[in-house]
Amino acid sequence: MTLVEGLENGLTMVFERGSGPGFALELRLPIGAAHDPAGAEGAAALLEEWLHKGASGLDARELADAYDELGLRRGGGVTHEATRFTVSGLVSDLGAALKLIADTVRAPHLDEDEFDTVADLARQDLEGLADNPSELLGVKLRARVFAPPFGHPVGGTLDALERVTAGNVRSLHASYGPRGSVLVIVANMEVHEALRLVREHFGDWEGGKAKLPSVAYDLGFSEHVTQEAQQTQIGAMFEGVSPTDPDWLAFHLALAALSGGSASRLFRSVREERGLAYSVGAQAYVVGGEGFAWAFAGTTHERATETLEVVLSEFQRLSLGVSEDEFERARAGLLASLVFAGESSRGRAGMLSRDFVTLGRVRAPDEVKDELRRVTLADLHSFLARRPFARPGVMTLGPAALAVGGARVPA
Repeated sequence: MTLVEGLENGLTMVFERGSGPGFALELRLPIGAAHDPAGAEGAAALLEEWLHKGASGLDARELADAYDELGLRRGGGVTHEATRFTVSGLVSDLGAALKLIADTVRAPHLDEDEFDTVADLARQDLEGLADNPSELLGVKLRARVFAPPFGHPVGGTLDALERVTAGNVRSLHASYGPRGSVLVIVANMEVHEALRLVREHFGDWEGGKAKLPSVAYDLGFSEHVTQEAQQTQIGAMFEGVSPTDPDWLAFHLALAALSGGSASRLFRSVREERGLAYSVGAQAYVVGGEGFAWAFAGTTHERATETLEVVLSEFQRLSLGVSEDEFERARAGLLASLVFAGESSRGRAGMLSRDFVTLGRVRAPDEVKDELRRVTLADLHSFLARRPFARPGVMTLGPAALAVGGARVPA
């Protein structure tokens, strides 16, 4: 049984009765990196880290100990769209877990001394990008494709972190509130008891409701970033479909045929048949509600040009369709991933949160599987004919620019 309950203050609770002795919860606040103040990029990520440095009379060590003493497993993070807090543990400790989350989000200390530590750690993370070429390429490709406020890394930029102040971040915390926020709970308990606990710890919360900016993006380019390295990293971004589009599942099936395991087209064409790259793949990528396909590969500079050409040609070849065997393998892989994702309470809580935020409703696991089973090979071919993967934004990172199709990728 799944229940969606809107509280008077604007907080939405999504509850599903689970099985077993454990619970999982996810609190999603509609404040993310896209809401960073201009010139203070990274503020949302700094805030999420700063919250855990002390709250409701507990310092950072005491707050961490309070979670650990209950055996709670916590997580979360920041995207451009939202900030998430996740906790799992024993059902008997759900009330205590909700209190800790409420204290962390609603009554953080936000001490100035702790802010400097948090900002220093964020700077170190950004400085470490130079030692991770594949991640660095991803950051630069995103910045090239997406206009502000979606182009900058969630962690900000080094220039912005030099300017951001504790006041900038505190002002972002003032935007936190119940309106637009979603609290998902999966637990083996009565729904009225879960609702009572939520009202106890969040019922008097006020404020919130930030509007997500619209997404602007630019594709159809080829650029190179010079970096002294033995390897060349390749990235390509294609326009896709949004999660609310009727073609969303066909889009995923196409990407699964392209990059869904050792029998997929990219693996066979790039690795198995030609031995071009040590890593290659493609995946769906959602930014501000818009969908994209992100392809990536890592190889030696000598093999980079051919690798890029093969990757792009495989995307183009999809418009000709896929075989029945490819289609069935892709669908079987997606069905299996749905099963595994929903096996744990934590996984199920995440699925419920994504469903509600994206679709405005929640779906039972069997409903999602049935939707996938109803997609036919003809449906996939229709999608590929109507919406070919064309005009990608291509970026390479390595010691020298590539010559693709006789033309040199601009540096």
